[in-house]
Amino acid sequence: MFQHIKLGALVAGAIALSAPVAKAETFINILTGGTSGVYYPLGVALSEVYGENMNDVRVQVQSTKASVENLNLLQQGRGELAFALGDSVKDAWEGNADAGFKAKLGKLRAIAAIYPNYIQLAALKDAGATTITDLKGKSLSVGAAKSGTELNARKIFDAAGMSYDDLGKVEYLPFSESVELMKNRQLDATFQSSGLGNAALKDLSTTQDVTFVQIPADIAEKLGAPYKAGVIPAGTYPGQDADVPTVAITNILVTREGVSDEEAYEMTKQLFEHLDTLKAAHSAANGISLEAAVQGLPIPLHPGAEKYYKEQGVLK
Repeated sequence: MFQHIKLGALVAGAIALSAPVAKAETFINILTGGTSGVYYPLGVALSEVYGENMNDVRVQVQSTKASVENLNLLQQGRGELAFALGDSVKDAWEGNADAGFKAKLGKLRAIAAIYPNYIQLAALKDAGATTITDLKGKSLSVGAAKSGTELNARKIFDAAGMSYDDLGKVEYLPFSESVELMKNRQLDATFQSSGLGNAALKDLSTTQDVTFVQIPADIAEKLGAPYKAGVIPAGTYPGQDADVPTVAITNILVTREGVSDEEAYEMTKQLFEHLDTLKAAHSAANGISLEAAVQGLPIPLHPGAEKYYKEQGVLK
């Protein structure tokens, strides 16, 4: 009897030793922006791609105040992937306190430069503004306070020889709330930094007579990298029948130290192997390309992402 028990225990022990050890689940929290912007639908699309194509991962999407908050959360280890504007990333890396970074965020690492954001300044037609200097004395929403959009607004007005003091009234509101005030004739204009085809601006231009305000190319030249001259093509929004010169800024997908090389490699690989899913989620993703992914980055690439780009021949 004793021998049977002993034998049974040995067999059970052998089975336990030979059983595969369950791999710990990897958690990916994707930090995006407001639900009416472009970051959020692209983050949702990425979460689906990762959930379906990466082993042992659990993915969630977090709606945030976008760039500045996202980068601070990454530094604190409270996210694995974040969307952020290129100038905010540069400010974070340099520890620009005025931009909302009390110290250098040294843990940030790049996955990819993605599509450009376009500064989209929409004014009610009866406000009579066609170029940025026409906004003097007008009421304007510049995005949530200390958001990437609001940092863009401050820098662009400064380059145009203006400040918030030149405006009639300044509101610090997210995209959709700004649009609601304009519909109610409580606001003349909204300053939005996002991909083309922004849902809030589509809503506004469908229901109101709107002018997309020009930002001349010399303002982009004055600002320098990561800013560049851009165009909102005619027909991007209902009633917009001409190209509108503006300023563009590259968006960056950012991760951090502490995310494994394997995880960063897979996040990069799956992004480019499933670009069609992102393009279906939002037209802004048409601006993402493998060739441009490593250009003009103000922070180091994550080694996992670097490995993928070397495999693809984008880096040597």
